[in-house]
Amino acid sequence: MATTSETTWASASELASRIRRRELSPVELMKSTIERIEKRNPSLNAFVYLDFDQAMERARAAEAAVASGASLGLLHGVPTAMKDLFDFKPGWPSTLGGIRALRNLVIDAYCTYAERMEHAGAILVGKTNSPVMGLRGIADNFLFGPTHNPFDLSRNPGGSSGGSAAAVADGLVSIAEGTDGGGSIRIPAAWCNVYGYKSSHGRVPITARPNAFGSVTPFIFEGTLTRTVEDAALGLQVLAGPDSRDPFSLLDTPDFIAGLKRPAKAWRIAYSPNFDVYPIESSVAGMVAEAVRGFVEAGATVEETKVGIKRSQRELSDLWNRLIMPLNISGLEGLKAAGVDLMRDHPDDLPPEYRHWIEVGYGMSVMDVWNDQIARTEVYDAIESVLQKYDLLVTPTLACLPVKNATDGNTLGPTEINGEEVDPLIGWCLTYFTNFSGHPSASIPAGLVNGLPVGLQIIGRRGADEDVLAASAAFERVRPWTDAYSLCEKRPL
Repeated sequence: MATTSETTWASASELASRIRRRELSPVELMKSTIERIEKRNPSLNAFVYLDFDQAMERARAAEAAVASGASLGLLHGVPTAMKDLFDFKPGWPSTLGGIRALRNLVIDAYCTYAERMEHAGAILVGKTNSPVMGLRGIADNFLFGPTHNPFDLSRNPGGSSGGSAAAVADGLVSIAEGTDGGGSIRIPAAWCNVYGYKSSHGRVPITARPNAFGSVTPFIFEGTLTRTVEDAALGLQVLAGPDSRDPFSLLDTPDFIAGLKRPAKAWRIAYSPNFDVYPIESSVAGMVAEAVRGFVEAGATVEETKVGIKRSQRELSDLWNRLIMPLNISGLEGLKAAGVDLMRDHPDDLPPEYRHWIEVGYGMSVMDVWNDQIARTEVYDAIESVLQKYDLLVTPTLACLPVKNATDGNTLGPTEINGEEVDPLIGWCLTYFTNFSGHPSASIPAGLVNGLPVGLQIIGRRGADEDVLAASAAFERVRPWTDAYSLCEKRPL
């Protein structure tokens, strides 16, 4: 039987290859995965729903398929996890980020991640923790409480895909779902020392209904959290591709894995230490500045540059909070139509910060929305102007180190950095600009400060996912980060 020590830190790519070569049994792999989750999740609170019975059933079917010589998917037999937010699998609960009144809500539909991962042979073992409606860069809520960062259990892993990032960093699964409306893949990737990839808009289809056009204000994404760039490329190969249900889905499907070994010698990379307008903690700024040298070591040319952002970071974080209100209000109205009026009957299930922005959203006029799109356009134009001259743009992923968890289910980010006020929901995240613009972007581990992870954000030209992945792989070759997971392995249980 496969032991947890043999499979815990193996990549999804390695596990899938071993299964195809009949060197690893899907049943044994699932048993070792379940054993590790049972042992370590209680102190981590990464998973908030588990279905081991179904997972074992699918593992036995996966093993039978291998024995029969059937055609196998790219992730055949590999355990994975999905997020508990706007992410659905028939029969599984969907609390929309730990809303107490929705603890028994079941939506019998598939999100893209669950649908395409299962089609590729991966086996979902459960759902991971996130904040109410995803409206903050933290993983905490009133129903399940906070997820704990595997590098320091007193701290948060970031969000909103924090449960998934913590599960991957702690070796519970090798690949997990993240969704990203303002940085929710990249934020927890930065704080958990994993690789978080958000593709170009349209690369991974969004099939939600009733509004097929709901993923554009701001741009919403489904993606992965992994420990290796290769696994992210493999995950994107599974998730990408056209879907007639998404009017924005891209029609081409490049080979994302093939280009990972491209050399970096001809690349010109722009480096912005603060995206022009963000206050950055000195320890984070120093670590990112040092990490950027990894691209030079890989052969690229790196030049510090101004991006051209004109508005303040506080004005732009407020803009993001307003832009995402239609999606949130439509969710509340859909629940109300189904008989659950959260704002009227369960207001205490919603954090006060969330209720504030919902009230702002309900009060917005058509011209308010129009003017917000103009401000968003300014950010798009600034990023595009840099990427007309350079192949890539790199920045810190976040402005600060992981925050301490609260005890009331309402952990927030910092309210100020370097004496400057920031929005505690998302104002310390240098991520939501590419949700305004749709450019592909990733967070890659930059290093540790006093044992706490720091992330480096890589942004590519629209549609050029292969460039971001190849640059990430080049950085990974010269600055590998896997040794840091020994800290997670040794954490107290």
